[in-house]
Amino acid sequence: MNKTDDEKQARKEALKKLRESRRQTIENASRRMKAQKKIIDAIREQLQEGGRTVPELAEGTGISTSEVMWTIAALKNYGEIAEGEKDGSYFRYQLVSAPTEQDQ
Repeated sequence: MNKTDDEKQARKEALKKLRESRRQTIENASRRMKAQKKIIDAIREQLQEGGRTVPELAEGTGISTSEVMWTIAALKNYGEIAEGEKDGSYFRYQLVSAPTEQDQ
């Protein structure tokens, strides 16, 4: 082996050790992302049937109201949902339709 082969091998070993040391962190992050996606999908599914308040979404999905509220805030921030009319002291949230080719 020449020097470049030795350097390549050393780099390869260093990357292997780094991946192994971060494996648990990556698995945990992946698990959290999958759980978050399930929550978002459940909320979207409920909103496809029409406007819902946070308590209605929590009841319909079985997710805590605090988790629903955080998710609603994020979806609203990214323009995926919007506040509708007020129902008592709660807003009814609804999906924002994706723009079609005619809208663009």
